[in-house]
Amino acid sequence: MLYLIGLGLNEKGISLEGIEIIKKCNKIYLENYTVDFPYSVKTLEKVIGKKIISLARVEVESERLVNESKKENVCLLIYGCPLFATTHISILMDCLKNKVEYRIIYSASVFDAISESGLQLYKFGKISSMPKWQNSYEPDSFLEFVEQNKSINAHSLILVDIGLKFEDALKELEISSKKRNVDLNEILVCCNIGTKNSKFYYGYIECLKKKMKKISSPYCFVIPGEMHFIEKEAVERFEVK
Repeated sequence: MLYLIGLGLNEKGISLEGIEIIKKCNKIYLENYTVDFPYSVKTLEKVIGKKIISLARVEVESERLVNESKKENVCLLIYGCPLFATTHISILMDCLKNKVEYRIIYSASVFDAISESGLQLYKFGKISSMPKWQNSYEPDSFLEFVEQNKSINAHSLILVDIGLKFEDALKELEISSKKRNVDLNEILVCCNIGTKNSKFYYGYIECLKKKMKKISSPYCFVIPGEMHFIEKEAVERFEVK
């Protein structure tokens, strides 16, 4: 049987149910390519009491997990919520095709934690991902979703690619918004949310540059749409001037 187990947002975010299932699994895998973890694998191993095998994207997307789950109990540990990434839906489809049983053990995701900012979750639109630019390859299509969301006054969540430093991410936002003529106004940065080092910063790009040394991975951006006065009051708690 294959188990997809959400780790939540900090080293103690995994559920009691998840811990109980891990104890009966023969192999414990970790998907570690979609986010910069706020803690080490060794720390997680101490929490669950078992050795962890890290898997690269190509291994997760292969038939390895499904094939092994035909003969033994296998689990894949995933940061945040197990089904937040579309890749993991594909795993479930492979299980169905191969008649392999599976179970999902849910936990908190970044989408849960951003509600601490005061922005209302039901007012968010499409979620986009900001890739790390490589040499002359500078995709800015993540702003298309922002434009669509702005057209209906919805908030936009922008997830940041693994390995993308905050300074570089701000440059990408600045360059892309000018190229597409998108007025971003004030931006909310959510840093290490769900952990004891959780921080929120709200302000214009130029103001956020002052906080570069304080913002570490994992982090994400929120481009607020039209805000209710309570949302505005809540977000302005984190204003950087």
